[in-house]
This record gives sequence, structure tokens and C-alpha cells, in this order.
Amino acid sequence: MNTVLDALRGGLVVSCQAYPGEPMLDPNTMAQVAQAVVAGGAVGVRGKGLDDLRAMRPVVDVPIIGLVKVGDTGVYITPTLADCLEVAATGCEVVALDGTRRPRPDGLTLAETIVGLRAEYPEVLVMADCGSVDDAEAALAAGADILGTTLAGYTGERDTTDGPDWEVVDGMVALAAASGTPVLVEGRVHTTAQAAEAVRRGAWAVVVGTAITHPTSITRWFAEAVRG
Repeated sequence: MNTVLDALRGGLVVSCQAYPGEPMLDPNTMAQVAQAVVAGGAVGVRGKGLDDLRAMRPVVDVPIIGLVKVGDTGVYITPTLADCLEVAATGCEVVALDGTRRPRPDGLTLAETIVGLRAEYPEVLVMADCGSVDDAEAALAAGADILGTTLAGYTGERDTTDGPDWEVVDGMVALAAASGTPVLVEGRVHTTAQAAEAVRRGAWAVVVGTAITHPTSITRWFAEAVRG
């Protein structure tokens, strides 16, 4: 078994990302957040942006799932082969990219993108951020090493659920079982109970972002509860 996958298995990956225009949108801040979550027991971190990834790499000794976001609609998570190569060059063990069946901005297929990345960085794993089980099936055929539920509810193919899309989780886990491909449950995991349920349903690991590393959202949840 790949040592990176071994390190992630059965654990918590924390997404350390800030949104545009926020005070925490700073590479040093995100690197410190990454250090803090590793100190708390995270077995991996997920980071966005080349500068953030470069700042994280020297200060954490767990696998990094790296990506870039280009825009905020359509295929925007590490959308092109050139983007994938830049992310891999920062030293990430895993490159996360859009794993949906939608057309990619550079005209390459997902399979061509994965082949191109592996030609330059054969040791880097590819995580396909999927929006449905059909996406996951296509990503498996394209050669993805890891499947993520990241985009379930965000591509227009499925409604956005309150919490993880358990139907997608179950379907993806069942699909991947034959090949032993890891499934990372990511997206709207907001409670410890949901994280534990994801593992119970067969997730290789669970990725949590907003509920741990986004103070604005967490504060809003509490503020709205207090106001009633």
C-alpha cells in the first residue's frame, strides 16, 4: 500500500483554506493553521494556492493535498494540466483536481490530464473531486488514485444536502470497493458525529474544513443560535 494512503487511512484531514477578501487569506497564516491542526491530530492537510502550499510544506510532516482554484464556477479546482503541474511542484503528495465529467478549460480529458501529470511527477497521487457516483466511475476509469465527494451538491447534478450527501458517499464507497480505491468524504461535514458516520460507512478518511478552520462561518453559526 502507498505510504501516503497508509498515513491517511482512518484519520482526519483538515482543509486549511481562506476565502478571497478575508483577513486570514495569507500564506503564513494558513501555514500556522496547518501546524495547529496537525498538533491536534490531523493526519493530513488540504491547502489551496501555490503560495500557501509552499508555506505549509516546510512546517508540516503530514501529507498535503494541494490544489488551486481558478474562478469560482464551472471547472475551477486545479482545472488544467498546467495547474496540476504547478501544484505538484510545491511538494504536495496529492494533487486534487476537478473530477467531474464536465469539459476542462484546456480541452484535455481527465485521463489526459492525469497521464500528463504522472509523466512529470510519477510519485504524486491524484485525488478526483467528484460531484456524483457517475463522476467517480469516470474518474476511476481515467486513473484517479483517490475519489472525493467534494463537489456533491455543487455541480447542478444533485441537490445540496444539509450535511454530507450520504447517498453519494454510499454509492462511491460501493463503487470503489472492488479496486480498493480510497474514498475521502468531504463537503459539509460539520459535526464530529458526521465525521464518525463517514468512517462507519467506509470512508478511507474524512476531510473537514469550514467547521474547523473558518472562524467567520463558525462564529455565524453561534451568533445565529444566540439570537434565536
